[in-house]
Amino acid sequence: MAGATEALTAKNPMAADLAVGVEALSRVQEIVFTRYVRLVLPLDGYVFFVNSEIVSPSALYNSLLINSRFSGFNDQSKQIAPATTFIAKGSLHYATDLRQEPGEFYSAERMVFTAEEPINDLSAIEPNTMWIGEFEGKRFAFSSRSSFYMQADLFHYVGFAIYADTEPQIVDNLQGFDSTNVIVSNSLPAWLALNGRNPVYGFNTLGITLFPSFLSPQNFPPPFGTVDIPPDSTHALASAPTIDPKTSTHTQLCAETVKITLWGTRNFNALDFVDAVYQYSVDFAPFGIMNMPVVRDEKRTQAELGIIAQKKMIEWEISYLQHRMNDIAQQIIGSSIPSFYINGKPT
Repeated sequence: MAGATEALTAKNPMAADLAVGVEALSRVQEIVFTRYVRLVLPLDGYVFFVNSEIVSPSALYNSLLINSRFSGFNDQSKQIAPATTFIAKGSLHYATDLRQEPGEFYSAERMVFTAEEPINDLSAIEPNTMWIGEFEGKRFAFSSRSSFYMQADLFHYVGFAIYADTEPQIVDNLQGFDSTNVIVSNSLPAWLALNGRNPVYGFNTLGITLFPSFLSPQNFPPPFGTVDIPPDSTHALASAPTIDPKTSTHTQLCAETVKITLWGTRNFNALDFVDAVYQYSVDFAPFGIMNMPVVRDEKRTQAELGIIAQKKMIEWEISYLQHRMNDIAQQIIGSSIPSFYINGKPT
């Protein structure tokens, strides 16, 4: 029986020869990969990746059920005690560029890894785990897989080493991890507080989950929305901030533009969402609305199908007090803890 299993899983002759060639060129190079789990702060939607060794076993096990094709998670014994690291054979190439920008001077190291087995399933629906490799002190992850030919059975991954400015988002020790203070300075926490809101009267958001722009889960199924606040749109309305004489609390009256993109919604969903925001603004006064927003249809095409996606845009001009964003965040803290998002649901 064991022989039959090996015969079914063995590489074909061409793939076996190519694997031998890769090992010869790389001198049987092996890269250690560590499993990390996606952590989303409820305060402002910021994403961190936490070393799976410090994640509760139940959260790690549930996350792995989504993508059971990952290496090291192929049999029942490994499902019970999933590995937090694994070693991949392959050939690693990298190139370094220095980038000098107005706000930062840093190195960008492009990593290309030809592996003999799959590592990250980049096309998976809502992957909540990620493998991060390490080589000569450089840690890296992958953003693309290219030139895959099934008969060759080799996997070509491309990505960049973790930038110095994003290194704090990779968490290997939760001691001292700050989960009580917001990161953003804009009105984003007030918008994320709409998630799950179900007032006893009037309008609700009809189950539309909002995410910060650029931070929605990968391949998240509609309906959902993203909140984009252009940095250059935030400006002061008051001539100077107010400093509380007792607590030294800084309060600043500001205004900014908020662009909300809705995916997978019909017209009535979008209009009800607008009314829910109006009601939210009146009931709790997290911000004031300074324009008359309208729902616009946007075009997102897919040429392979000859269709357009159900995409809508709503643009708001609002005023708010920056210190009030911290108040709203504290309310969220009172009802939430940092969440591991598993299959679109916090665990």
